[in-house]
Amino acid sequence: MRIPSSRVVQTIAAALAVGVIATGCSSERSKDDGGGGDTFVFGAAGDPSSLDPALASDGETFRVTRQAFEALIEHEPGGSELVGGLAKSWESDPTGTKWTFKLREGVKFHDGEKLTAEAVCKNYDHWFNWTGTYQNSAVSYYWQTIMGGFAKNEAEDAPKANYKSCTAQDELTAVIEVNEATANLPGGFSLQALAIHSPKAIDAYQKQQATGEDDAISYPKYSQEAGTVAGTGPFRITDWDKGNKEVTLERFDDYWGDKAGVEKLVFRTIAEESARRQALQAGNIDGYDLVAPSDVATLEKEGYQVPVRGVFNIFYVGFSQEANKSLQKKEVRQAIAHAIDRDNIVKTQLPEGGVTATQFMPDTVDGHSDKVTTYPFDTAKAKSLLEQAKEQNLAVDFCYPTEVTRPYMPAPADLFELMKTDLEKAGIKVTPKPMKWAPTYLDATENGSCDLHMLGWTGDFNDAYNFIGTWFGGYDKQWGFRDAKVFDALKAASSEPDQAKRVELYKKANEVIMDYLPGVPVSSSPPAIAFAKNVNPPKVSPLTQENFAEVSFK
Repeated sequence: MRIPSSRVVQTIAAALAVGVIATGCSSERSKDDGGGGDTFVFGAAGDPSSLDPALASDGETFRVTRQAFEALIEHEPGGSELVGGLAKSWESDPTGTKWTFKLREGVKFHDGEKLTAEAVCKNYDHWFNWTGTYQNSAVSYYWQTIMGGFAKNEAEDAPKANYKSCTAQDELTAVIEVNEATANLPGGFSLQALAIHSPKAIDAYQKQQATGEDDAISYPKYSQEAGTVAGTGPFRITDWDKGNKEVTLERFDDYWGDKAGVEKLVFRTIAEESARRQALQAGNIDGYDLVAPSDVATLEKEGYQVPVRGVFNIFYVGFSQEANKSLQKKEVRQAIAHAIDRDNIVKTQLPEGGVTATQFMPDTVDGHSDKVTTYPFDTAKAKSLLEQAKEQNLAVDFCYPTEVTRPYMPAPADLFELMKTDLEKAGIKVTPKPMKWAPTYLDATENGSCDLHMLGWTGDFNDAYNFIGTWFGGYDKQWGFRDAKVFDALKAASSEPDQAKRVELYKKANEVIMDYLPGVPVSSSPPAIAFAKNVNPPKVSPLTQENFAEVSFK
């Protein structure tokens, strides 16, 4: 998810002064009703973009919606293995094109509706039949990544639909069929963007439309305020106070599984990492994510809990070859790669355990190759390549996000300044283009509006295709290139049913991608998350998929 991990997908807000952070203070949480403390407040790095996860691709949205919506398949707590979600079991036929899900009994949606196979199919058919702005990849990013296009594609560059049908075999058996086997499944069934909504809610969704295009998209009203969306999770969304940058969720007492350990869960956007740390130290919040590497030891000495997740992300500089035609020259792309001192970024900006990337996936995922073409820091070589390309006066717009930190990108402005300096030393003129993260920056990068941009991905599930296939399995506006050799390499890997053979094909695909060089993979890093001394924290996830229903107060 951009977080894309995993379409990573997919997040912001102006920094709040610690002095004005009042909700969820310790006195408010001193009550004990037998189910844990009253309110748990978490400091998020950015605003969600939508309360409907199907319209999102960013981690800050999914952090919120994951507490309220569940998918057919989930990941084990604290790990990356697939386990039952709303489906207690699942299986595919030998061709990998027919998936059968046995649903749990007695599951209720937040609006009182029952979970049935027909409800599941209503969700998938709803997404498949999207029209208009919903077919924009900035809105339906994950549907297009996992299932391809729509019942009727309206754009020439829309992917071919792979979704075929969903059938309710009986009340609690749903059968989903796709046209071709893909490495995106079964992992794709675990995505928040494909989490299951109440059929009554979907009826309400269908009466509203997203509008606009490119970086001027207006999302439907139901997705921007609480009251309509309804999932099956341990919490239900009850309020989104955009003025105070807070989303409030309440415990859902009819939840089918273990009840949440707190009555209320509040996500408060505090964009600046230092302000999040100060809020925790002041007792105004109970936890926060994306701890600055320099703060980990200090917080631990003060008695705070600061678990570090495993490495499962990638940070990269993307090129849009349609936004800037000079980037269509391979020598120019190579020059930019050689101009950026990635080792310095890892050394000065990332926590201990950060590594310089050689390809568009971390080395913790099977399919990572040790035979890819590499581009070590070399300013003189960068200048020479620009000469060869007759681009000594190359000028680029370089977009970067404001008011946000991400697991792979702890301080965007600092990272941008380092890379801007490196590029200018190679003779490249850089025009800064700062943008608010959600939805402006995400929409602009998704639509290929930036010559260069900074982005990254935290894996959604443990398969190499969730990284490299997310971007390079076919034409993508973010990158704006068409190269049959790259696309064919990914297609060969995706369609190979044998896991061992598929891993070898992923290695070959990584080698093809890094020879073509659509962008510059920079680094992977292990993000830390912090909790107050009196909190029983959830299991931390390498996929950043923490379940806050596991939280309680000591």
